[in-house]
Amino acid sequence: MVVFVFNLALQFISRKVFLDSLGNEVLGLNTTATSILQFLNLAELGVGTAVTFALYRPLNHKDYETINEIMTLQGWLYRRIAFVVIAGSLPVMAFFPLIFSKMQLPLWYAYASFSVLLFSSLLSYFVNYKEILLTASQQEYKIHCSYRMAMLVKIGFQIFFLKCMDNGYVWWLILEVCFAIIASVVLNFTIYRSFPYLRKCQMVGAELVKKYTDITVRIKQFFFHKIAGFVLFQLSSVIIYAFTSLTMVAIYGNYMIIVNGIWGFLNAIFNGMAASVGDLVAEGDAKRNVSVMRELFTSRFLVVGILAFSIFMLANPFVALWVGEEYVLDKWALLLIAITFFLNNIRSVVESYIVAYGLFKDIWAPIAEAILNIGCSVLLGYFWGLHGILLGVICSLIVIVFIWKPYFLFTEAIKAPCSMYYMMFLKHLVSFVGVSVATIWMFNIWGTQDVSSFPKLILYSIELVSVFTVLMFSIQYVIEQGMRDFIKRFIRRSR
Repeated sequence: MVVFVFNLALQFISRKVFLDSLGNEVLGLNTTATSILQFLNLAELGVGTAVTFALYRPLNHKDYETINEIMTLQGWLYRRIAFVVIAGSLPVMAFFPLIFSKMQLPLWYAYASFSVLLFSSLLSYFVNYKEILLTASQQEYKIHCSYRMAMLVKIGFQIFFLKCMDNGYVWWLILEVCFAIIASVVLNFTIYRSFPYLRKCQMVGAELVKKYTDITVRIKQFFFHKIAGFVLFQLSSVIIYAFTSLTMVAIYGNYMIIVNGIWGFLNAIFNGMAASVGDLVAEGDAKRNVSVMRELFTSRFLVVGILAFSIFMLANPFVALWVGEEYVLDKWALLLIAITFFLNNIRSVVESYIVAYGLFKDIWAPIAEAILNIGCSVLLGYFWGLHGILLGVICSLIVIVFIWKPYFLFTEAIKAPCSMYYMMFLKHLVSFVGVSVATIWMFNIWGTQDVSSFPKLILYSIELVSVFTVLMFSIQYVIEQGMRDFIKRFIRRSR
């Protein structure tokens, strides 16, 4: 958590320095280049998720031979995927003059930015893929204390060079490459220290593919889910650029820095629970699965609700103080961003169980989600710009993620009435809306708050979040058994 908080703080400082030193267009260029690279990374096919599912049982049973074989298979597959990504990058780069025709910067900026991002991505295929063992074994904190620590140092150097050196962007790119290598070395040292038994098995990749057919089947299934994930998380920036400009992409990107930072905070808290769910499913206690799901859902809802409400109420004054009033979005756009954040993070409990059970066979669902996302975003974006694009994302989330996914999980794996989940979600949602309205009403009665400086904004944030948290927790404790069970568990573990 310490590493995460420092990293997040430095990212905000870095973003401000980047804007002041290089301007909106370079920032928008980086965002767009990242989205293009994420499209090429669809070639990953969901290997990482399928491997995570396959590791839960051998880790639970300390089956080191199987673990080594699975990791060797992953490395063999990832090397081939890396070559596909390289091959796909070449024709994409050939179209850069057309893709970035509206850009006022020299074209070499686009080529240099994309190449550096591509290099970092390829390291994950050739070198860093073994970090999945840390995630699957509930040791993801070691990734933060190794790889993320190196990235923290990198950001510090980038801020210094942008502020103090000529050709700051060139130095920024050089540091990206250098620290990508350093971070990979540190991460791999951590992995081999945590898993001294890790070695390459004697079987070749083709033999392992035949032996672990279950993994290859799930890879093929999860590929379609990965497409939906790309459309959801990466395509919005490209669509915004198509209907607006790189400047709007940069403004939207400022809010995404905030949202992704808070998302990272959530992951730092809850990601270990995903591996715990995998371990729980491997034990095969169906009744306990449902009980733990209620605890996970209500605790995550409380945290996500607090953060989503905070984004809506505090993001605009923070952005105004951070980068200036000219980068502030209107309230409707901010509300849609907060709703999208809320929906994306509430889904994680169901997604953790789906991954733990290896339920990827509903390949029609991600296809439908991607079509809905793109279709609604383009159609509504044409009429309403940024507002319409964000509405398109929300529409696809509601139809597939919150109607279909829980139904699929409960009918295929948990074997319990899905109505239980829908009712649990509905009563939490009603309480969340009610508490949000009540909190805003109370603070409006108390009068306009002064947020003209960071200390005053911090004081206002503490007051606002404290009131909302007390009200929300109290209601959830009364209406949901899962929250009462979670508090009892927390007290037992604290003794």
